[in-house]
Amino acid sequence: MSQSARVGPVSNTPRGVGPTSFFTDHYELTMVDAARKAGTADHKAVFELFARRMPAGRRYGVSAGQGRFLEGLSEFRFDDEHLGFLSDHNVVSEDTINWLAHYTFSGDIYAYAEGEPYFPNSPIMQVEATFAEAVILETYLLSVHNYDTAVASAGSRMTMAAGGRACIEMGSRRAHEEAAVAAARAAAITGFTSTSNLAAGLRYDINTAGTSAHSFTLLHDDEKTAFQAQVETMGRDTTLLIDTFDIEAGVRNAVDVAGSELAYVRIDSGDLLEEAHNVRRLLDDLGNTNTGIVVTSDLDEYAIAALRSAPVDAYGVGTQLVTGSGAPTASLVYKLTTRQDHNGKWIDVQKQAEGKTSRGGRKFAARRMDNGVATAEVVIAGQEPQWDANHRPLQVKVVDGGEVQTQYTGSTAVQRAAAHHKQTVSELPRVARRLQDGEPAIPTVFELH
Repeated sequence: MSQSARVGPVSNTPRGVGPTSFFTDHYELTMVDAARKAGTADHKAVFELFARRMPAGRRYGVSAGQGRFLEGLSEFRFDDEHLGFLSDHNVVSEDTINWLAHYTFSGDIYAYAEGEPYFPNSPIMQVEATFAEAVILETYLLSVHNYDTAVASAGSRMTMAAGGRACIEMGSRRAHEEAAVAAARAAAITGFTSTSNLAAGLRYDINTAGTSAHSFTLLHDDEKTAFQAQVETMGRDTTLLIDTFDIEAGVRNAVDVAGSELAYVRIDSGDLLEEAHNVRRLLDDLGNTNTGIVVTSDLDEYAIAALRSAPVDAYGVGTQLVTGSGAPTASLVYKLTTRQDHNGKWIDVQKQAEGKTSRGGRKFAARRMDNGVATAEVVIAGQEPQWDANHRPLQVKVVDGGEVQTQYTGSTAVQRAAAHHKQTVSELPRVARRLQDGEPAIPTVFELH
């Protein structure tokens, strides 16, 4: 059975989400004001979220942020403080302020499932409502999806490069405090096994992990004393940081303190490939054959791939993940593609500016499959087609007549998206796994129906 809630506070919206209507640009409201005066604000319209191209060299992207956007949509309202600001600063007319005071989204939204791969011109999300209801969401919708998608796209490349070894998200100190939570959520969708961020753990039920930093070792008179304090508190199922002074001495101190039951040691500096081999040999010589090795230190997907031959058990990733690993935004855009005129007739519209074109019409998308392998992204404009067995439809209805489908929000959405990502990435052709620059893994094919 479908779960839904009228737009307004959703019962399972994570803690920390508040009114979202002012996470927007000034001109979103002035467009509504002018459209109301022109008598066009209530014309039905369809806006589409898509990327004209992939970041340089990327073979695919990963759609993310839908759940966070839906949570925010449930809180997209204008309270007295907001309305007072708009009035005091003469942003819009009093008539529009009165309209905003009662704003509630009442349209429909279709989207790719979170965690789904996407390609150039994939209709990742389509918002169907009046022009005023839909256009006012533009900035907030883009800010959520551009960041979350950038992190998820980078994270997917990292977990793919890791080849089944664990990846830990630990980039909170390199991002805005709320972006850190969003990044941890996006990373979890793409297969990261845990995060260092407690707020992400609280809001989205993501596994949290962490032990100690170099400052803890430096607090004590010597490294062995620091290790003893940590093991006495956390037990031997912990990770000891062994590179504060000398890595070989660190390994020996760790084994002296924790013995063969020590879970992990962590290396955070030096030539990680060489050091991992050295540490593995020393651990084995000392009888700690079951002690794993975690490596950190500004890793990205290329560094992870380079460490594939090293005896590494887990990767801790921070800066490069939360900044999109060279692509800090997914460059998604939100464009009007079809609208009704004064007589209620639908008219397809598109932007024609050089280098910034869009395609008009309501879109329907499916992944063309051949023996379980994706061969094309098929996008049809016009009437909804009857897809055959060789096509997997990509869009789901996440808002129905203003009702948010709550299975796409909260912690359950993260778990659902992680499972979906794992399955759908496995459908991509082998070229998608290449980190070298190249064209998208599959083409986007447009058809009219």
